[in-house]
Amino acid sequence: MEVKRNRYMEMLINRKWNGSIKVVTGVRRCGKSYLLFNLFKDHLISEGVDPKNIVEVALDDIKNRHLRDPLALYEHIVASVGNERCYVLLDEIQFVEGFEDLMNGLIRIKDIDVYVTGSNSKMLSKDVLTEFRGRGDEVRIHPFSFSEFVTAYPGREEEAWKLYRTFGGMPELLTRKDERQKIAYLQNLFKKVYLKDIKERNEIRLENELDLIVDFLCSSVGSLTNPLKLSNTLKSVGNSKMDNETACRYLEIIEESFLFERSKRYDIRGKKYFDTPSKYYTADIGLRNARLNFRQQDETHIMENIIYNELRSRGFSVDVGVVETRSVKENITEYKQLEIDFIANRGSQRYYVQSAYRMPDAEKEEQEVRPFLKVKDSFKKIIVVGDDIYLKRDGNGVVTMGIRQFLTDENSLDL
Repeated sequence: MEVKRNRYMEMLINRKWNGSIKVVTGVRRCGKSYLLFNLFKDHLISEGVDPKNIVEVALDDIKNRHLRDPLALYEHIVASVGNERCYVLLDEIQFVEGFEDLMNGLIRIKDIDVYVTGSNSKMLSKDVLTEFRGRGDEVRIHPFSFSEFVTAYPGREEEAWKLYRTFGGMPELLTRKDERQKIAYLQNLFKKVYLKDIKERNEIRLENELDLIVDFLCSSVGSLTNPLKLSNTLKSVGNSKMDNETACRYLEIIEESFLFERSKRYDIRGKKYFDTPSKYYTADIGLRNARLNFRQQDETHIMENIIYNELRSRGFSVDVGVVETRSVKENITEYKQLEIDFIANRGSQRYYVQSAYRMPDAEKEEQEVRPFLKVKDSFKKIIVVGDDIYLKRDGNGVVTMGIRQFLTDENSLDL
């Protein structure tokens, strides 16, 4: 069954002929190639584009190895372009040594619209803007969201939710028929694709330390982390002598692979970021679970990570909110920091979101709402709970909804 990826298709369609190179990025095996070479290509043909005016090259294919030379690829594209407008689709562009010069050359050719995919740090947005001299336009994609994943299980939403929160949304999982196949696929993907790629590309010397850092991040998603805490953990657990600077660099390398994302803490009242500590969320909850051999099935952190990924897939930047409060007791001033799980920003839009797997009584509800009441603005405030409840709104305007409603309704943030 083909899963439509409407969010990303809309992004690609809206960028056609905008004068920039469209750079599709994301963790490996999350569906970049299928999006470009199947869904987007089918769209172009349905819009009347002649297939001969679509030039496509999969650079990770052995038969195209000779085209990994930038000049050879450039000449191949020029020879393939006719007298009509053409679309150029290049998969895994990082296989081309010096691809930046190639891209800057292609963008000067009249009547071609260029789309590329990439899977490593070379394709980070900060590099797209510099390497392509301001002519790069990043389209970041993620593994299946639950709203995408559930379409493969029509009429079986409950079953789909149990599978999704356990095995995640890597597209190839849909071809694995039982749990053993899914587990083997995810564990092999983590070890033989992601970690192998990270170690080879960055010439990692401290391989054991890298493995320990990855394990630490997997077991502590949604927890505050910094390089000092990491290096201390490595010293106590792995007898490592890794210093803070090296730990910081390894964290950056892991982020560059798109395996984890860092969410910084933001002082809502002071309107500034804290340098440290931060929270880290995995790109796919199934990969995280597989790395831990499915031992830590803590629903609270799993749901929090899924909410984070959903916000990111909707195109929001996501920070951790911090609200500092002050109270005076017996002439002693006490300062306390309250936390809002997520501040989701997209342009002029902002939403405050709390993840609360269980909210069984008024005391727990008050605990979740309290940070919202300290924020003196009019932006929407939402609590997402693990129960499949109906949406409700309290007297302070705080909305509470169930996790599946939040994930499956594209407009859930505005309900």
